[in-house]
Amino acid sequence: MKTEKIILGIDPGTSIMGFGIIKVVGKKMEFVQMNELLLKKYDDHYLKLKIIFERTIELIDTYNPDEIALEAPFYGKNVQSMLKLGRAQGVAMAAGLSRQIPVTEYAPKKIKMAITGKGTSSKEQVALMLKSLLNLKVLPKNLDATDGLAAAVCHFYNSGTKVGGKNYTGWAAFVKQNPGKVK
Repeated sequence: MKTEKIILGIDPGTSIMGFGIIKVVGKKMEFVQMNELLLKKYDDHYLKLKIIFERTIELIDTYNPDEIALEAPFYGKNVQSMLKLGRAQGVAMAAGLSRQIPVTEYAPKKIKMAITGKGTSSKEQVALMLKSLLNLKVLPKNLDATDGLAAAVCHFYNSGTKVGGKNYTGWAAFVKQNPGKVK
C-alpha cells in the first residue's frame, strides 16, 4: 500500500486559475507549492482554455500528482460566466484524465467547510486557516492560489469517502456518470 501521495488542487477560472499542491505522507500533509495562472491579459477565450490545459499538463508532468481535486463552479445568475467557468474546469479535468489521474470535484461550500468548519467562510478566512494548518510563512496577494490549495486539502480530509465530491477515474467513468454531457 502506497503511504505517500501528491494531490493537485485547482480553482479553475478564466481570469485567474489558482492551484496548490500537497504531499501526503501517511496521515500527515505537507505543503509543496501554490501559485496562480494569470489569464486576464488574454482576450481570446479559446486561447485561455488552451493555456489552462497546457499549464495543468505542465503541473502534472512536474509534480506527478496521484489525484486531482477541482473546485466545481458555483451557480450564479450570469449564464455566460458559468459557461466560461465550466469550460475552464472541463479543460483542467481533461488534462488530468488524459494522464489517467483520478479527478474529484468539490462544491465551494464543501471546501470551505473542510478547511474552516463553516461553509460560508470568506476567502481570507480559508487562507488564514491554510496558513495555520500548513505552516505557511506568507499568503499570496491574490487568494485564488489558496483556493486551489484548499481544494487539495479538502480532498485530503475527504480521502476514502465519496461524500460531496464527484469522482472520475477516466473518460469512461466521466461518460458513464454524465450521459447528458457527452454525445
